[in-house]
Amino acid sequence: MTGEAFEYAIKKDVRNNPIVREVDSERHRELWRSTLVGLLVVAVLVFSVWRRVEQLTDGYDQGMLRKALADQEQLNLELGTKLEALRAPQRIEEAARRLRMFRPGADDSQVITRVIEGAPAPRTAVAQR
Repeated sequence: MTGEAFEYAIKKDVRNNPIVREVDSERHRELWRSTLVGLLVVAVLVFSVWRRVEQLTDGYDQGMLRKALADQEQLNLELGTKLEALRAPQRIEEAARRLRMFRPGADDSQVITRVIEGAPAPRTAVAQR
C-alpha cells in the first residue's frame, strides 16, 4: 500500500446527510399490531392470575369462616348444656335450702282482695267574702 492511498482513506470525508430514510408504514403497522397483541396477551394473563389468586383467597377465608362457625356451634352446645344444668330443679332446690327458703304450705298462702273505692266524699262548704 502506498503512502498516497493510505492518506486518501483517512482524509476522505463521507457525508450521509443528504440520505433520508423513508418511513416504512407497513413496518409501523406491523409493530403496532404486535404491540397490541402483546398487550392483549399480557392483560389476559394478568386477569387469569388475578382471578386464581382471588379464588385461593376466598377459599382460605371460607375455611376460616367454617372453622369459626364450628367453634361457635361447639360453644353454643356447651352453653346450652350449662344452661340446662343451671335450670335443673334439684339445683334450684339446693340453692333455696342454702338460703333457708322453703316451699309454702297450703295454710301459708294469703289471698289479697282488691279494695273498691266508694262514692266520692261530699263537697265541703267554703266561706266566701
